Amino acid sequence: MEGFDKNADFERNDKEEIFSKAVRAGKRTYFFDVKATRKNDYYLTLTESKKRFEDDGRFFFEKHKIFLYKEDFDKFSEGLEEAIAFIKEIQGNEETTNAYKEDEEVEQVAGTPYSDIDFEDLHK
Repeated sequence: MEGFDKNADFERNDKEEIFSKAVRAGKRTYFFDVKATRKNDYYLTLTESKKRFEDDGRFFFEKHKIFLYKEDFDKFSEGLEEAIAFIKEIQGNEETTNAYKEDEEVEQVAGTPYSDIDFEDLHK
């Protein structure tokens, strides 16, 4: 029964949130979640979540996930910093980009599927 108790403890620890940070950026949300392997090695999941709309106006969340393991942290950080520095050098530090504008346009169209109609005008 000792093995059973250890497994029960592991299952509770596995479901326990070690660390989580949500970052809202325009119409996207990024989640940084620290999780543990069975050997208690920590790793990071990066999740991008975007709200999307069906043709009938219903919405769903489209998610993309990256698993980043501790042996890759330094190389990933260096690559990310280099890419960000390159973009800032070439384009500056603009906050609103075309990607944000496109998301806003989609939400406006999907969020307002009907025009304002004055039904009294139809009877004239």
